[in-house]
Amino acid sequence: MRAARLIRMALLLQSSPGLTAAALAHELDVSERTVIRDVQALQEAGVPVRSERGRAGGYRLAPGHRTRLTTLRPTEAETLYLSGLPTALRDLGLSDAADTARLKLAATLLPSLRTAAESSARRFHLDAPAWFREPSSPELLPELARAVWSDRAVELTYARPGRDGAPPRPVTRRLEPYGLVLKAGIWYVVGRVPEERGEGAGGRRAGAGTGAGGEAGEATRAVAGTGNGGGGSGRGGVWRTYRVDRVTALSPSPDADAPFRRDPSFDLAAHWRAHSEAFARGMLRTTVTLRLTEDGLRRLPAVLDPAAAGALPVGAPPRDAAGRVTLDVPVESEDVAFGQLTALGADAEVLAPASLRARFRAYARSLAARYDAEPDAPAPHDRDRPAPEEADPAPDDPELADPAPGNPGPDNPGPGDPGPGDPGPETAGLEGTEPEAAGPKAAEPKGAGPQAAGPEGAGPQGAGPGDAGP
Repeated sequence: MRAARLIRMALLLQSSPGLTAAALAHELDVSERTVIRDVQALQEAGVPVRSERGRAGGYRLAPGHRTRLTTLRPTEAETLYLSGLPTALRDLGLSDAADTARLKLAATLLPSLRTAAESSARRFHLDAPAWFREPSSPELLPELARAVWSDRAVELTYARPGRDGAPPRPVTRRLEPYGLVLKAGIWYVVGRVPEERGEGAGGRRAGAGTGAGGEAGEATRAVAGTGNGGGGSGRGGVWRTYRVDRVTALSPSPDADAPFRRDPSFDLAAHWRAHSEAFARGMLRTTVTLRLTEDGLRRLPAVLDPAAAGALPVGAPPRDAAGRVTLDVPVESEDVAFGQLTALGADAEVLAPASLRARFRAYARSLAARYDAEPDAPAPHDRDRPAPEEADPAPDDPELADPAPGNPGPDNPGPGDPGPGDPGPETAGLEGTEPEAAGPKAAEPKGAGPQAAGPEGAGPQGAGPGDAGP
């Protein structure tokens, strides 16, 4: 364990000279005291590690020294080949380069490792898009990826979805693209819109309010310089996230002769995680007051969206004389809450808002009326309708005549016919042929659909960052 850590430390110092004890402790997941002991162990083993003090100080290897610890183990080679994402590389226009890199890597491996490395691609496959959703391969993605690699600002035109059936409205932005994210088969670009030109053709300054037609559907509400990824370049701006398949035009920015100054503190993974969490919380715009039984309280987190379940109070809430608890639950909308809370049945009672309580009351009355009627009786709202006239079958029609006792018929299956519930030729052997979550209901997250779409109109595919926001 310690030997592997020492090797990794030596490789880190070779690839990133000047790492501090704190940085090494973070990379190696140990304490700074352990880092100091490991540096001493490397020095005793003959590795020339130097310690430099001051603001630019840290640990470095002696000039010209290089470790000879680059031989891959079989598991390391297998893992390296598993890191490739064929679909993503194809979308980015890097398939040929990736194939060439794998060939060069295979040529440098020992013969005993080539089979181990190549076999991983035959045993594991990543299919990123969700069920029943065609993968998105935006036409402008390769060009945008080149701008990300070269740190070149771009001018992009984005089709912002309209609300209430309105057609999409094009907006133009000057964007400093910092990174690309592939989420559930959909590509997003994360970048900074400089403050001095934060709006473009949209008609409002970046970072302004989030009314109809505002920036809620495409922006992270963080100003550059105040959060993760800000402040390093000395320029203000607003971080934004766009769905790449909604970018309709892309061109180099007029002032893109030189690369923009990239903020060295920007962490794409941390930024995306914070943006996704903020987006999920921003979807919860309505509060529902519930009175729950013990069983309803236990089942409540399972029927809510993860963000709403995470906002529930921690600990045992106070109970009334009947053992029930009263909670304020954040939800996306009354429509979404109705669909989620009906799963709790009588274990949940809506106290507020009054409109949602009235909706549950009407639903309960309709359900009770439905089940008060006998199964063969007409539905309550159909009782006043005249019954359709039925033509008498011709007595001489053998196919309409009643089957004789013992003869097979629709209500009297013969010995060779499958009865109700028995597997027939059309159904035999179909159990288990599809994944457990292959059905449309299982494929979509709770709350997905028109009610779950954000203010930018994500549609039935479900909302995602870049579609709606707080």
